[in-house]
Amino acid sequence: MSQQLLQEEEITPRSALPYRPIHGKTSADHDASVPRASRQPRLSDTKRSTKTSLRSGSPRRAEYHKLFFVGIGMLLALALVVLGHIALNWISVTEDDLRYGRPRTYQVDAFVGHETAGIPSHFIALNLHGRIEVIEFPGGDGTHARIFLGPQLYGDNTDLVPVTLSFVDSRHDHHPDMLLMFGQSRLVFRNEQGTFHPVV
Repeated sequence: MSQQLLQEEEITPRSALPYRPIHGKTSADHDASVPRASRQPRLSDTKRSTKTSLRSGSPRRAEYHKLFFVGIGMLLALALVVLGHIALNWISVTEDDLRYGRPRTYQVDAFVGHETAGIPSHFIALNLHGRIEVIEFPGGDGTHARIFLGPQLYGDNTDLVPVTLSFVDSRHDHHPDMLLMFGQSRLVFRNEQGTFHPVV
């Protein structure tokens, strides 16, 4: 019994042993450990942290794709083309209003061989609601006025198409033919037997 107690007294658990350094220094002689300095921050880390702080402090700017600005430019170009077309159309109509009035009217004097007193005949070309009409007042004899009917125009704003007249003496007989011009079209009236006849 006494031998068993003696063995228990001799065996001490390791957790109860005091810490002893390997090099023979005691815990009292051991230098306090100096905490190692943290690693120096790299330049890229500093820039990244600066950018992060700037972004967090200021509102974030929206970033757009390059095609977004291309699309905006195309829309602006299309708007300019449409507005330019409208402006040119308005200028053209206003110029015709000043020159030909409403209804579109054109007047000219010409010697066509129908005169009696050496006075040129007077011609009035009208676009009356899209119908082309020409009135001739023979020189020296206004009582024998004649009306020549031209074509009927169809479509939008055909009553705004100006009509002009010119006379061409292609046969050199002092009886020139009447050339009726409207838009991109031309119509010839042959001067025969003291009057004009449309050439079909």
